[in-house]
Amino acid sequence: MKITLFKETDTPRVKKDISADIVEGEPVQHAELKFAGHNDKVKSGIWESTAGVFTADYTGIVEFCHILEGEAWIKSEDGTVTHVTAGDGFVLDEGLKTQWTVKSFIKKHFMISQV
Repeated sequence: MKITLFKETDTPRVKKDISADIVEGEPVQHAELKFAGHNDKVKSGIWESTAGVFTADYTGIVEFCHILEGEAWIKSEDGTVTHVTAGDGFVLDEGLKTQWTVKSFIKKHFMISQV
């Protein structure tokens, strides 16, 4: 057991393939996985996306997010739209299906737990 300090990790910034999730525009996403533990059931790192509209499915996971930069509008299946901006922390519950709209750029810290 140890403390993982993100600034002391040297992890690659990886471009994600989201081609199947794009609804509109040409968003480009990158992630840096800073921690993976408990048999890969818990993951944490930094994620970012450029402008566009894309879907995200949280089946089998719960995700905590803290927005570091930018903003997004997250629409859930029931039509509810939640605006998130720098400084906001929130949880995306297991089974949630969303559509994200990013107008310019967003960057977040995430922690994902498989359920």
